[in-house]
Amino acid sequence: MDKKRSLIVIEGIVQGVGFRPFVYNLAETFGLKGWVNNNSEGVYIEVEGFEKDISKFMQALKNNPPPLSRIERITVKTSKVLNYSDFRIKRSEQSLNKITLISPDIATCSECEEDILNLYNRRTEYAFTNCTNCGPRFSIIKELPYDRDKTTMNDFKMCRQCNDEYLDPINRRFHAQPNACRVCGPELWIEDSKGIRLEIENPMNFAQNMIMEGKILAIKGLGGFHLACDGLNETSVSNLRERKKRPFKPLAVMMKNIETVKKYCRVNQSEEKVLTGIKKPIVILDQSESYDLSKTIAPNQKTIGVMLPYTPIHILLFSEKLKVLIMTSANVNGLPIEYKNSSARIGLAGIVDYFLMHNREIHVPVDDSVVKVINNKQTIIRRARGFVPEPFKWTSTRNILACGSNMKNTFCISKDGFLFLSQFNGDLENLETYEHYKENVEHFKNIFSFSPKFIAHDMHPGYMSTKYALEYDLPRIVVQHHHAHIVSNMFENNLKEKVIGVCFDGTGYGGDGKMWGGEFLVCDYSKFTRVAHLDYIKMPGGEKAIKEPFRMGVSYLYKALSINNNKKEVNDIIYDLYGSKGIRLINILDSNINCIETSSMGRLFDAMANIIGITDIVTYEGQASIELEAISEMDIEESYTYKIIKQGMYIIDPYEMIIEILKDKKKGLSAKIITSKFQNTVVNLTVSMCKFIRQDSNINDVVLSGGVFQNCFLLTKICRNLKKFDFKVYTHKDLPSNDGGISIGQVIIANAIIEKSSKKLIKMRI
Repeated sequence: MDKKRSLIVIEGIVQGVGFRPFVYNLAETFGLKGWVNNNSEGVYIEVEGFEKDISKFMQALKNNPPPLSRIERITVKTSKVLNYSDFRIKRSEQSLNKITLISPDIATCSECEEDILNLYNRRTEYAFTNCTNCGPRFSIIKELPYDRDKTTMNDFKMCRQCNDEYLDPINRRFHAQPNACRVCGPELWIEDSKGIRLEIENPMNFAQNMIMEGKILAIKGLGGFHLACDGLNETSVSNLRERKKRPFKPLAVMMKNIETVKKYCRVNQSEEKVLTGIKKPIVILDQSESYDLSKTIAPNQKTIGVMLPYTPIHILLFSEKLKVLIMTSANVNGLPIEYKNSSARIGLAGIVDYFLMHNREIHVPVDDSVVKVINNKQTIIRRARGFVPEPFKWTSTRNILACGSNMKNTFCISKDGFLFLSQFNGDLENLETYEHYKENVEHFKNIFSFSPKFIAHDMHPGYMSTKYALEYDLPRIVVQHHHAHIVSNMFENNLKEKVIGVCFDGTGYGGDGKMWGGEFLVCDYSKFTRVAHLDYIKMPGGEKAIKEPFRMGVSYLYKALSINNNKKEVNDIIYDLYGSKGIRLINILDSNINCIETSSMGRLFDAMANIIGITDIVTYEGQASIELEAISEMDIEESYTYKIIKQGMYIIDPYEMIIEILKDKKKGLSAKIITSKFQNTVVNLTVSMCKFIRQDSNINDVVLSGGVFQNCFLLTKICRNLKKFDFKVYTHKDLPSNDGGISIGQVIIANAIIEKSSKKLIKMRI
């Protein structure tokens, strides 16, 4: 029987996931000779042997690849036999302008956890233990192909034992690039709040003891620093809030194990699967009936964000006495997450008592991902660690850079049939975050050999992301904010034809120069028609009204009351409710000074939260809406009155609802009932509006997007009620419904517009 030689190219997530050792062992199993190596395109394999053995090799390759890998394409060519004498792993090669897919950072696997908890293992209590199935990837890669010398682990030369593991094909750490031990690898140490290194024999024990004593620590982890304290110590949690100047925004917690999570939270099967999987994001869970953690962790909430330990450092922090830790991102006043030792010492000095430091450099900061399970489906709220930079497949090969929005920013690059969505970059509202954003764009351009040919950006002229786009001397495509929202959902659900798009969010620049956010669109990838919206209302004080919901409360009440009351009666009612500040706002509204008009559903929620008596001022984005949802009851089905008026397009008039809410409040109806009735009204008007649009357009597919749809009450009821009327309803799963998904929508729209323009040019030439 003749031998043959096959050259095999594997493209996909095949670097840093144990693919080469997997191939090596597979070749040995089937008696094949040749080689395997990393290339900027993926993994190259040459095998020689009998056809039946190569066939078995190929079947195993396709059907049982390493668990962290993702094969996108396999190309096979047959060539003349060269008579290799063995099978070996060759040195990596680099090919310019080719895409290599990179694994995200992966949570510590069960085998490595056993190693660090085993007193007789040489890696017992070693905080940087990893293998080919887990550990740092994206956060330590400087360039490709993925080899140790191109990561931040290049600073550490492997000892003999680690090197033997690295070279041993049957070892779990065979070609694990971050492989290390306490002899040769990164180390931990303790610094005080002034950045002075302390001579501590066991830094981990010291950190544990200090946390149990009520101290606040900055802990350097996988993608950045966390601020940590004892989650069962109310004084510590309060001190952390005071020092961080974060009075109300919920704090994430890390719990020792799933049993601890179940003690405090209701956890269904889908939620447990996400919590314990290889990504280990923060999962938003309902508090259980026996929940007795400090109310200062998640004030005015009935949910809590929980994650399980995902690095050896985290695993080793816990003990029998220490089972719940506050573990919140270490950033201050809207600045990016701290990830460099030098910067953290300065930025966190006024917050922490001690630093738990290490010397494995983080090249790319990556925050924790946040997900929520709604109707047994994982819904991403913040896409970062564990997910990025895993790409989305699509059809175009154009090189487009989409710059994203200003809030919850992500950017996106498209190349070779993939969309690479960046990690969460925060809000581009200061120079530090903007510089952080630009650095991340440059890193993506570098590791993916990406050179943009087109730029897509938001319509808002004041966005920092727009200003960044204008720095490029390239064709630019301007994309309307809410169109991008809807198209991101269409892409995720593989919808190509026109849809009814319902987009509810806080703000987005509209084609008429006003702030949109309560929108009904009929759209496809290339264009949209705005067919309905929430009636415009003034925002007294402009953007101040976002942080001070009482301004929106007065604005909505003033407009609603003015319909059937004279000026004096209106002024008297506003004065009774708000005092002199209400009258000042009326004067601002009458003079129309700094009064942006908005159709935002987010601002309506702010106004209702204020009128109902939930909040006057917010300290974090969405606080009023989140606290309003927290006191709602799904079982309440009553609602209020609203109008839909046809004025060219449909206008939703909520003013009768506002008067009815005011009456309910005066009657002493509970806030729980009023908030539920209000949200039921939003559900009803949404369904009614979709029915009108279906009559006009004959479209039956409804796409929901925008940050307001993070509200479970609203999302669940709108989906349920639309389906009662035989609509097909599409929601987000793998992309955030908030602005974190905008950039993917921008890429898709830009590509469709370019495609149409190209076809027009071809017709003109013909």
